[in-house]
Amino acid sequence: MNAETYQRARRPEQKLERRDAILGAARELALRDGVRAVSLADIAARVGIHKSALLRYFETREQIFLELTAEAWRDWTAALHAGLDGVEPDAGEPGTAALVAEVFARSFGDRPLLCDLIAHTPLNLERNVSPEAVRRYKLTSLGAVDEAAGIVHRVLPELTLEEGGEFVAALASLAGAVWQIANPTAVLAEFYASDPALARACVDLTPRLRRTAEILLAGLIPSRAR
Repeated sequence: MNAETYQRARRPEQKLERRDAILGAARELALRDGVRAVSLADIAARVGIHKSALLRYFETREQIFLELTAEAWRDWTAALHAGLDGVEPDAGEPGTAALVAEVFARSFGDRPLLCDLIAHTPLNLERNVSPEAVRRYKLTSLGAVDEAAGIVHRVLPELTLEEGGEFVAALASLAGAVWQIANPTAVLAEFYASDPALARACVDLTPRLRRTAEILLAGLIPSRAR
């Protein structure tokens, strides 16, 4: 769809198509340039409409990205099911926790947009939208964490459902933060690579998350005593 198809969507299917086009444009631009760099005007130009027309569909730029975040959480839980639904509950096999760590680390590493959005959500995406928009988003994101916690509890039944939730929430927060470190601007990446003293400034996201996930899973049960 573009501006030449129809300037103003009037029928319900046209409005839905226009709304999907806006979300698609925002997704493409964010993957290319990073969430921080994408403006409302950028999204409108990509779709081929005026910025004022875009605001008929979304309250703000932040609401667009909040909806993309909710969509990304749903896709993420589907990936966890695909990776772990066939795994039998842990019967003392040490490799099961390692597999959970691997699947979770890869689930974030394969979803750069989700990681980028996670970092921006509490900083600004939830701060320039209506309470109802935040409520809709929170129901989705909290539901995704609960669903993921249930997967962890099923595969590693020695962990409680609450502990599974602690693991998921901690790893998700870390994924958002570490993704920013792992993806500096092109100029900074080149600068870091040119100076051996700065080699540690840029990290590899998935291995870092995998190692942290293993540590978290190993430490949850011993931490009960404290």
